[in-house]
Amino acid sequence: MSANLEPQGKYPVIETSGQNVVATAAVDHCGRRNESKKTMDKRAELQSTLRIEDVPTVRSMVAQKLREAIMSGMFKPGQRLVERELCEMTGVSRPSIREALRLLEADGLVNTIPHRGPVVSTISLEEAKQLYAARAVLEGFAGRECARLRDPAVVRRIGDALAKLKAAFAQGDLMTALEAKTEFYAALIGGCRNSFIERMLRPLHDRITLLRITSMSQPKRINKSLREVTAIWRAIQNGDPGLAEQCCVDHIRTAAVAALSMIERSATSNGKAMADK
Repeated sequence: MSANLEPQGKYPVIETSGQNVVATAAVDHCGRRNESKKTMDKRAELQSTLRIEDVPTVRSMVAQKLREAIMSGMFKPGQRLVERELCEMTGVSRPSIREALRLLEADGLVNTIPHRGPVVSTISLEEAKQLYAARAVLEGFAGRECARLRDPAVVRRIGDALAKLKAAFAQGDLMTALEAKTEFYAALIGGCRNSFIERMLRPLHDRITLLRITSMSQPKRINKSLREVTAIWRAIQNGDPGLAEQCCVDHIRTAAVAALSMIERSATSNGKAMADK
């Protein structure tokens, strides 16, 4: 590289060949681009670490609390849900309560009756028949897929929920048993790795939970239910899709018989009570 350092004015002027200037500029541009990329990558990494993907709203938190209260039997089917009382219980405003109730109504857990307001949903005989029929198809598929995939983590989750269920029944703890049954089905449904099945089954299980706590209090049903869910777990553990599907369907059909019988007895009892009045 030739350079002329003869001073012109205050500062020297450096003359170089055009080829060397272009090469130097290219290297400088490449360096700046690499530095810029490193900065962007670092910023993206920091952003992914700090970003809050999902912030639960007050409405969703209240809805979840009320959902748990309904499923645990704290709020009974047909019971009025008075806004003022719910505000006092939860410590939130009426608009938040109303929004939460609308969410629960969309899930079928709450029903708004004219001149009476929101109440915990009840399930009619015909609704129960449809619920269990749909559940048998969807859950049978979930059981089949669970056994086909045979994910050790899923098998372990189902087994843990089953052990918790057996211990709860042995202690006569119905609330823990209900929680364990929910965990069992959640592991089963999640284990099939089909988000559409999961989305369809979740509201069905929410509705059926309204009946489950009553049916689980029947000693004969408890023992039979334990045998049925144990058979489901073993079929999945052994990787037998056909047997897992059949065990799921058999379990749901047996549960349907018990639930429908309970609804019929309740309707007959209510009818007699109304006649006596």
